[in-house]
Amino acid sequence: MKINDNGRIGNVNPYKKSGESTFAQAAGKKGKAKDQVEISAEAKELLGAQGNRTEERSLRIDQLKSSVVSGTYHVDAGKIAEKLLPYLK
Repeated sequence: MKINDNGRIGNVNPYKKSGESTFAQAAGKKGKAKDQVEISAEAKELLGAQGNRTEERSLRIDQLKSSVVSGTYHVDAGKIAEKLLPYLK
């Protein structure tokens, strides 16, 4: 007598069937609709305003890099301590 007979009639794998139907649905929807993204005028305006900041920021970063490379960059320990103090209380 075989207990573990996999060739029985009516042997059903519910996960296989659900996966096949999901795949068929996805294939059917593939050509019908496409996702679209629109950027509002307000968002475009904000992005334009940030353009000036990014230029200023890149200049500041370049200045900091050059001072670190030349060895003239100085870290103010007092300012660091003031910023860390609220987290330690």
